[in-house]
Amino acid sequence: MNIEPYLFFEGRCEEALRFYRDTLGAEILALMRYAESPDAASCPAQMPPDKVMHALLRIGQSKVMASDGMCSGQPQFKGMALTVNADTDADARRLFDALAAGGQVGMPMGPTFYASSFGMVTDRFGVSWMVIKALDAHS
Repeated sequence: MNIEPYLFFEGRCEEALRFYRDTLGAEILALMRYAESPDAASCPAQMPPDKVMHALLRIGQSKVMASDGMCSGQPQFKGMALTVNADTDADARRLFDALAAGGQVGMPMGPTFYASSFGMVTDRFGVSWMVIKALDAHS
């Protein structure tokens, strides 16, 4: 079994894809716009044809799906967060700072009893992230 998050950016998906490519090294594996749907009758009539109907990203070993959804302009990512497990403290800091650009820091990056680096941030699209460099098992 595999669980993959599906994020609805409500009109800002393409911008978010570029942001995650630049900040997290995400690779866009697939992208389909509403205009490219093989079944146009199944798409809501009000959808701008240039908006993203479906995208698939690979971020590290994980896959994340994304869409512009209904293009309401009101994305809501409540009650969830995505976690980035960094390889080093320097990577954790770099990823945290990149995700925080234009966003809001919930918990500043720093050491905790369970991680050499941990911080929480909501990015400019409203997606909550936890960035962690866990303590080594022999620490």
